Amino acid sequence: MAESGNPLPWSPTGDRSQLRIDTSVPHPARVYDYWLGGKDNFEADRQVAEAVMAATPGVAYGARSNRAFLGRVVRMLAEQGVDQFLDIGTGIPTQGNTHEVAQEVNPGARIAYVDNDPIVMVHARALLKSTPQGKTTYIEADLREPESILTHPDVLAILDFSRPVAVIIIGTLMHIRDEDDPWGKVKQFTDAITPGSHLAISHLTADFEPEKMGALADSYNTGPLLMTNRTGPQIARFFDGFSFLLPGLVSGFYWRNEESVPPEAVHGGYFGVGRKL
Repeated sequence: MAESGNPLPWSPTGDRSQLRIDTSVPHPARVYDYWLGGKDNFEADRQVAEAVMAATPGVAYGARSNRAFLGRVVRMLAEQGVDQFLDIGTGIPTQGNTHEVAQEVNPGARIAYVDNDPIVMVHARALLKSTPQGKTTYIEADLREPESILTHPDVLAILDFSRPVAVIIIGTLMHIRDEDDPWGKVKQFTDAITPGSHLAISHLTADFEPEKMGALADSYNTGPLLMTNRTGPQIARFFDGFSFLLPGLVSGFYWRNEESVPPEAVHGGYFGVGRKL
C-alpha cells in the first residue's frame, strides 16, 4: 500500500518524515483491531467495523476466535519442533503474537512478520521484541506479491527455507479477489517450503450460515475494502500437496477448541492446518 496522507501521530524513533498513512481509507488490519478491542484504528476503519457488526452481531467474537486459533496453532507447531514461522497479514500487534507464543515454547524460534499496512509495521518494530536466543523481523509487503516476500533480504536473514517453515495466513485471503488468483499466490509460498513444513489458514465462508455471512459480505463490500466468502472445497484447494492435521478443515470454533461457543456466535469460517507431503 502506498504511503500517503496524514502523518502518524507518533513514531518510536521520533522521526515522522517517512511514516505517513491515509487515515481516511479503511484497512482490514485496523478493522480487525477494532473488533479485538484495540485502539489503533481510525474513523474510516470504525465505520466499516460498526456496519459489519450491525449486519452480523457475532463478528467481534469471530475475530477473537480467529486470534485464539493463531495461538493454538503456533503453540502446537512449536511443541512439535517447528522453529520457523512466516506470518503473512500479521495485523496490528496485540497479546499472543506469533513470536511470543513460539518463543515461550522454544526461545530460539525465528519469526518473519509481513503486512502491507505501514502502521502495522510501525507498531511491530516498536513492540514485537524477540528473545535473546531467537530472531524476529518485520517487512512491509503484499501477499499478492509472493516473490517480494520470499526473496526479501530481511526474511532470508531469519528463515532457512531448506528447513521446515510454518506459513501462517490468518484472516487475510478473503480480502483477495478471485481474479487476483489467491490459490496461485499461496502456491508460490508452498512451493518454496520443504516437505514437513506447515500451512495454517483461516478463511470466511457462507457454507454454514449463508444469510448472515451474505449480509456480512454485503456490509463489508460497500467501500474500498472487499471480502469474499469461499466454500470449503475452494478453501481446501489452498492445501493441495498437504495432509490436514486433525480435525481437518472445520468450522473455526471447533479447531482444537475446548471453550464453549456462545449462542450468538456466527459460524462463518473454516480453519485448517496442513503438513506438506
